[in-house]
Amino acid sequence: MKKNKQDSRRNFIKKSVIASSIMIVPRNVLGGPGYIAPSDQLNLAAIGSGGKGASDISNASVQGRERVVALCDVDFSGSASRTAKKFPKAKQYADYREMLDKEKDIDAVTISTPDHIHGPAASFSMMRGKHVYVQKPMTHNISEARLLTKMAREHKVVTQMGNQGGSNPLLNMVQNWIDTDAVGAISDVKIWTNRPVWPQGVSMPNPNPSMKPDALNWDLWLGPAKDKLYTPNMHPFSWRGWWDYGTGALGDVGCHLIDIPFRTLGLKYPTAAECSVGSVFTEMWNPDYLPEGCPPSSLITINFEATQKSKSPIQMSWSDGGIRPPHPEIIPPNSDIGGNDSLNGVLMIGEKGIISTNINDSSPLMPKLYLYDGSTDFGPEVEEMIEPEYGHQRKWVDACKAGFNSKEHLNLTSSFDYAGPMTETVLMGNLAIRSFMLREEKSNGKMDYFARKKLLWDGENMKITNMEAANQFVTRDYRKGFTL
Repeated sequence: MKKNKQDSRRNFIKKSVIASSIMIVPRNVLGGPGYIAPSDQLNLAAIGSGGKGASDISNASVQGRERVVALCDVDFSGSASRTAKKFPKAKQYADYREMLDKEKDIDAVTISTPDHIHGPAASFSMMRGKHVYVQKPMTHNISEARLLTKMAREHKVVTQMGNQGGSNPLLNMVQNWIDTDAVGAISDVKIWTNRPVWPQGVSMPNPNPSMKPDALNWDLWLGPAKDKLYTPNMHPFSWRGWWDYGTGALGDVGCHLIDIPFRTLGLKYPTAAECSVGSVFTEMWNPDYLPEGCPPSSLITINFEATQKSKSPIQMSWSDGGIRPPHPEIIPPNSDIGGNDSLNGVLMIGEKGIISTNINDSSPLMPKLYLYDGSTDFGPEVEEMIEPEYGHQRKWVDACKAGFNSKEHLNLTSSFDYAGPMTETVLMGNLAIRSFMLREEKSNGKMDYFARKKLLWDGENMKITNMEAANQFVTRDYRKGFTL
């Protein structure tokens, strides 16, 4: 908030009391129980007001405790229209840049757009001193994540990424198993998901401007991506499977699943990554080549050095497209691994046993401990959520009001100091996938997929050291007006 304005108001009240000796009536008498003076409210704005943006700005408003002053969306004819009805006093904009330049009193923004907008919108907001809540993944590429992490410190703004499971108190149960050495040194982590559940591994639809909805501002939807005629089925959700806009299954749920071992094991930058991907054959012996989009499935292996939480190097494997790891012998054969029907999950495999959890979004975490001595410890399979999404947005709002480096800020579970490196790890998987598709024609006319190697990563310098061509995916090209 604007602290100088608030302090001036408080000083004025104090001087008025001294000068007039008038007794000040408590606010709760004037406004009723729970009354909050306008000067104590945060001025919030949403960049992306439909879909997940609707719940983000609603939860950040804390049932009307805070003031929503502006809404931005490229299409107010869809689900964003319901958000506009919920906050009728909020001014509406299509362009977040215009909104932030005109609405000077905005204190904080929620950013819930397609992935490719996250970095530019967050950068633009932080440069103007706005606190930011950014949906997962924090950014579209590794370079953006590193830059935003640095900017948050430089501009002294309070940040939070929208992996709400990070605020799930049941994570403490998993953390305790690791901290008490219940499973011993963990060297193997297996993560899987049933995503994608949207079109992926297929050809991108052809542009067709005649199909563009009248209410959609397609140019602003493209944002930093290269200029292109309207393409059906990108907005509002199917953009996830295309590299120009989305980050695939990893970007969708990687920040919910990878967060569990990354947080509880105290992981840092990875040291290496490699992958293989599922192929689709519409012609005999000739796999479809669709580098503009994510594959139908992938298997990614990421390596980490030993940590204080686990004394051995860690190999993390990620599989998507419904491919899951084999059922560990220690877990009863009729029991799910991970979550319900084993659709998503995490296995942390140690010397003494295995920790199994579900995806950690707003689904039940379902933590389970299986030890080789036959003992077990299970968390609840049904969670009682006292406030929406474990209070993830509300805690960010409270931290914004308390200020940068306050106790509330330092207690956030996904401020950019944590979310930045974790997002970089998630996006390292996508760097491996995109490198896997690099090819060049040989003299005999055949294609050489030259980057299908184990990629060595220098985290501090943000660079693949053994395959220069792979470094093109550390960042991206930006259209004018949307650079960071």
